[in-house]
Order: sequence, then C-alpha cells, then structure tokens
Amino acid sequence: MSSHTDPGSSEPRASCLDLWKDKNNRLVRQVQVAQGSGLSLRRQRLAQDTLEGLRELLHSLQGLPAAVRVLQLELTVTCNFIILRVGLAQGFTEDQAQDIQRGLERVLEIQEQPGPRAEREPMELWNSVFRASCLVPELLPALHQLVGLQAALWLSADRLQDLALLLKALNGSQSGTSEDLLLLLKTWRPPAEESDAPLTLQTARGLRDVVLTAFAYRQGLRELNTGNLPEALGSLHEAASGLCSRPLLVQVYTAVGTCFRKMGHPQRALLYLTAALKEGSALGPPLLEASRLYRQLGDTAAELESLELLVEALSIAHSSEAPQLLIDVELLLPLPDAASPLHCGTQSQAKHLLASRCLQTERAEDAAEHYLDLLALLLDCSESRFSPPPCPPGPCVPELFLEAAAALIQAGRAQDALTVCEELLRRTSSLLPKTSLLSENARKGARELPHCPLWVSATHLLQGQAWAKLGAQKEAVSEFSRCLELLFRATPEDREQGAASNCEQGCRSDVTLQQLRTAALISRGLQWVASGHDAKALQDFLLGVQICPGNQDASFYLLQTLWRQDRRDEAAALWRRLEAQTKSPQEDATWSLPLYLETCLSWIRPSDRQTFLEEFQVSVQEPRDV
Repeated sequence: MSSHTDPGSSEPRASCLDLWKDKNNRLVRQVQVAQGSGLSLRRQRLAQDTLEGLRELLHSLQGLPAAVRVLQLELTVTCNFIILRVGLAQGFTEDQAQDIQRGLERVLEIQEQPGPRAEREPMELWNSVFRASCLVPELLPALHQLVGLQAALWLSADRLQDLALLLKALNGSQSGTSEDLLLLLKTWRPPAEESDAPLTLQTARGLRDVVLTAFAYRQGLRELNTGNLPEALGSLHEAASGLCSRPLLVQVYTAVGTCFRKMGHPQRALLYLTAALKEGSALGPPLLEASRLYRQLGDTAAELESLELLVEALSIAHSSEAPQLLIDVELLLPLPDAASPLHCGTQSQAKHLLASRCLQTERAEDAAEHYLDLLALLLDCSESRFSPPPCPPGPCVPELFLEAAAALIQAGRAQDALTVCEELLRRTSSLLPKTSLLSENARKGARELPHCPLWVSATHLLQGQAWAKLGAQKEAVSEFSRCLELLFRATPEDREQGAASNCEQGCRSDVTLQQLRTAALISRGLQWVASGHDAKALQDFLLGVQICPGNQDASFYLLQTLWRQDRRDEAAALWRRLEAQTKSPQEDATWSLPLYLETCLSWIRPSDRQTFLEEFQVSVQEPRDV
C-alpha cells in the first residue's frame, strides 16, 4: 500500500503540521497546569478552554484527506480530546464511543476504499484496522493509545467479553477465553513513543496500567463475593501493585484482609487491616472489617471499640478532592454495592450496628445510650407524622424503636422504655385499626379484619414487659392481652399487606408471628402465676404449647403449673414429651427473628429449668416403684 507516500496526496505542508503539533503540545501542558492548580474555578476554566482548543484542532485535522502524517497527529489529538472529556464528565458516554469509531474509520480511509461505508460493529472496525495497521507501523503508538481508551470504555461498561476479543485481536490471537483477560492485559506491550511524537495526556502504557489495575480490583471483589478466595487474593495483590490511589489502596488492603479472615488466617488479616488504617484515608471499610474479625475471634471489647471508631470516622465530613482530569482507576470502578463487604454504610447504620452488638453481648447500659442517640438522630430528620420509608438491608425505623425499648428494659430503665413505646404508637396511630371499625366488623361477622403491622403488636408486648419490671401486674396483663388481640387477628396472608411490608421483611414470617404469640402468652401466663391465678396461667401456657409445639419454654411452664395443681398424670405425660424433645436434634427457631424479639424471649426463659426437671424426674419415678 503506497497511498501514504504518494507525492500527489493532499497532505498539508510539514510546517502546517508542525504548527498543529505545537498547538496540541501547548494544550496538553495547559491541562497539566490545570491539574496542579488548587483553585477549582481556575482549574475548571483552564480545562474547559483546553477542551475547546482540542475540539477545534481535531475538527481541522478531520477536514483533511487521510494520510499517515496527518493521522499520527489526529489520532493523538483524538485521544487527548477523549481523555479530557471523560475526565471532566467523570465517566464515559456514547459520544466517546463515536469518537473512537470515527478515529478507526479515518485509519481505514488510508486504504482509499471508494463508496459509502456500511455501519459496522466496533470489533469489526478494530479487526479491519489491525489488518491495515500492519502496513502502516507509524500509526501503531497512536492506535495502542486508542486501544487503551476502548479498553477503558468497555471495562467501565462491564463488556469484558468484547474487551478480551479486542486484546486477542491486538495480539493476533484467536484462541483463549475471556477468563484470560488479566493475562491478556499483563502481556499487552504498547510500543514506546518516539521522542518527537506529539504530547499525550496519557500514554498507551499509562492507560494499560489503569485498565489492568481496575480490572484486577474488580475481579478480586467478584471472586471474593463468590467465595473463590485464593483467586481473589491473586487479583487483589495484582491490583495493589498497580496504580492505586491511597483511598483505593485502603479498599484493596481491606479486601485482602477479608479474604484472609474468611480463609482462617486472622493474624495475616490483621496485618493488612493495619496497613489499610495507616493509609489515613477512607477508614470506614477497614474499621468495619476489623470489627468482623474481632467478633470472629471472640474479642468483644476490641469489636465494639472498632465499631465506636467506625461511628466516629463516619461522622467526620471529609473534604472531597477535585477529580482527576485524566482517566484514573476509580473512574472505571462500579458504584459501591450495599452487599459488598467493603460497604460501611452511613453513620446511623454504623451506630445501629454498635447498639445492636452491645445489646447482643449483654452490655445493656451502653446499648440503651447508643439506641437513644440513634433515635435522636433519626427523629431530627423525620417528619412529625411517621411514614415508613423503603429501607436498605437492616431494620426499619419502627424496629429501631422496639430494639431501643428492649435495650432500655434490659438496662433497668422500664419507664424510659414505656416512653419510647408510646412515641412509636403515637407516630403509627394512623396504621392502627379503629375501635369503631373493629366493633362493626365483629357485629357483622366480617371475616376480613383490618391489617395491623406485627411491630404494633410487638410494641404492646414490650410495654407489658416494662410494666412487669415496674411491678404493675394489672397494666402488664392489659398490654399482653392487647398484644394477643392484635396478633390473633393477624394471619399468614397479612404478610403481603400493610404499610410496613416493605420495611420489615424479617417480621413478616410465620415463625415471627408464631414466636410473638407464644412470647405474649408466656408473659401473660407468668403474670397470672405471680398473682396466684394458676388456672388462667394454665390456659395461656397450654395455648402457647399448641401454637408452638417445639417451644420448650411454654412446655416447661405448663409442666410446672400442672405439677402445682397436682395433675400428676398430665404432668408426667408432658414431661416424657419434653424429654424426647431434648434428646432429638433441635432446629434453631430464632435464626430469623428480630433482635427485639430475641431479647424478649431471653427474659421469659426459665433459669431454674434443669433443677426443676431433675427434681421432677425423681418425684415422677417414685410412684412407679410402688
């Protein structure tokens, strides 16, 4: 092919190309000045002026007939224009894809193929360009730079198959799969630029390193999320050795620490988390991961200290740095996923995690204070009329109130718990069935009754527990009865109804409904026992066993009550069933229960179970020997 050396071509004079090259170089240096400018307005103005200058220069070059010397400069200007435009917009758009396609079509114009050119897919264009560029080696450095931009665009769009095909075509290989993408990126060797070549904002090698680092990090996270830990470590180590900024290095080290924790190497995990914290930027992810590590090790004090530091770190407003005017690794990464182990959430989410862990580890006083702080934070931002919003994974606002009430009761602050419950009921009063409506439905024998969210029933359950702690048996029984009244109107079909159905999925299960009913029955039964009404207590305990046959607490209290009433045969039969239950494998019935309900169930768990059962066994066996 000789079209690029044809003396009759309309290639402009060398002096004109030199002037355009000088203009490109001047614009590139202007971007470098803007990049180092600390004044955002001046920086933005310089960058926009440069972008317009590159646009005008590119327009001039594209108006010329295609020739090698023109395209050497034109492709460089195209790449500089795309890089700056992407940097200013902080992302790729369809415009950049068209700019790349236009550059490829200009390369093919060197072959002087007449007639209109049909629309072709990007990979078709690239394959044609790679074949043509073999005859035009002068264009290879600029083409590799364009490959880097195409690779960055496809990686940001998660088009990994296309990216793998591009790199294989670049290497002249048709074998292999997209799983070889990391190897393809590592073996890609862009040619060195000539010393007198036009200046570039980012070289082909620089773009290759950005894409390689971004892909290695993405691949590492993907393998971590799917449980392929050794593969994840390999990719993450590759990313750590690449072009990582300090905030990104924190993320990489944290992910490596997560891998080692899940692989059972806590000390190595701790080393990487310490390294992440030493970077001094974006400390949320390593602190959250440290809390998980200490929890796994059983070091509760260190776990809670990490969570306290996490809350503090998330409360500090970090000044956002001005984005790069070039294409960096972070620009090619997807938005943080809430399901990712590196997602540390908001300050309120961290505060809730700290409060809930304090409650679970029996640090009730600390839990109560943290929950009150959290409620104050939420109420400052909420409307006067409660409206449950769609929530991220975790409890919704009503459930936070219930957890706070449970923590206050656990901490011996029953009166404060009553205040929290009353506030919750006040804010949810619009969701409660009206008394007049209930009475009317009862008179008409209506089969369909108004839906009442389960956490409204749970509020009355906790109010009953608070009154019980205060020694007010009458009020406690009244609240437990109100709770049961609402719960027995709830049916499994109600799970898909109501304003809170999207807010509290954990409380919409049959198990939760069953356990709430049982907890309320046992709680009311214990109040009947305390006031000497064993017959009423027996009814509640028996109903609790019928509702939840596997609940050993209800069975135990029923056994005690039967024995007190001298109903020895019934007690003995129940004891034998209870013994059979304890010997058979037990399913964990509370794994999906809300924290406030787990806490409530712990209060009604009998502390003298083993002693009573041993004494009961002796007394039961005595008559058999007669």
